[in-house]
Amino acid sequence: MLTAVVAGIAALGVSLPIHGAHRQAFSSADAGDSTRARPAIRAPDNVPTDVTMRNVDFHVGQDVVLHIRRLRGQMHGRDGVVDFDDISSYEVAVSSAEVGLSGEDLGNLLNHHVFAYAGAPLSELRVQPTHDGLRQTGVLHKGVDIPFDMTSSVSLTADGRIQLHALHVSIFGVNGLVLMKALGISLQKMIDLSRAHGITVEGNDLFLDPLVLLPPPRIQGRITAVRIDGDQLVQTFGDPADSAALTAPMDPRVTNFMLYRGGVLHFTKLWMEDAEMLVVDADPRTPFDFDNPNYRKQLVAGHSRTLSDMGLEVWMPDARSLGDHTP
Repeated sequence: MLTAVVAGIAALGVSLPIHGAHRQAFSSADAGDSTRARPAIRAPDNVPTDVTMRNVDFHVGQDVVLHIRRLRGQMHGRDGVVDFDDISSYEVAVSSAEVGLSGEDLGNLLNHHVFAYAGAPLSELRVQPTHDGLRQTGVLHKGVDIPFDMTSSVSLTADGRIQLHALHVSIFGVNGLVLMKALGISLQKMIDLSRAHGITVEGNDLFLDPLVLLPPPRIQGRITAVRIDGDQLVQTFGDPADSAALTAPMDPRVTNFMLYRGGVLHFTKLWMEDAEMLVVDADPRTPFDFDNPNYRKQLVAGHSRTLSDMGLEVWMPDARSLGDHTP
């Protein structure tokens, strides 16, 4: 029972200023159905779209927000088209980045994605970053409902998984680690995580595959470090020095932005070939809150302009500032 608790818990485990010499091609399509026939857009050799982000709170669904401090990578879309109206149709290959997840985001990830299936062993999970790791509380379902409280250290394995090692476990006020040792049991023997998403157990340690855990869009990359920084679990991709030297946003006043270049983009009724689009935060005082699954609300509430070189500059308000705004 105790083992099940420990194991489960560890389971925690666009409108912008643009500039350049590229040409853009726009076509009209039905905004309500991205599956309808596409215009004759050329995507030579499925050219990817380069992406750079800085200070962006990127919503990926299931109430999970990626707090992107900086990111550089490429987007690959189905048939060479990055379709913002279908977040499952493209993936982001990250070359370098620093991305944080808050305790609330980790809890939402576990409750709404990792253990979102009938008969899941854990529920009502809450996560809190601490000075020595992650504290997780919730309910273990093992015949009866058992509340638990566990703190785990956080480290990165050689193959890029996040290892959660239990430091303290409390169940009904009982020291869970002592009891498990006395009974000679381990999490691996006691809990079945075969239906859980992106989590495995070895001995008494839980291993999370952070790229498998996340909902769409799919993210690929090499995680090189993980740490607790304030109220976030921060993951580093690639070389930190590489992501720190990001592509300039063409406007030195811009601090929170997403810059897309190359390939083909589709959003609402527009198609952009040989894309060049800069999406800028209308309020730079806080990170740019971008709700990818519901970006149209922000697009309608913002404004955009086409530059002389046919680049597109889009300014958007933060998603949180719109409330229940409906386009």
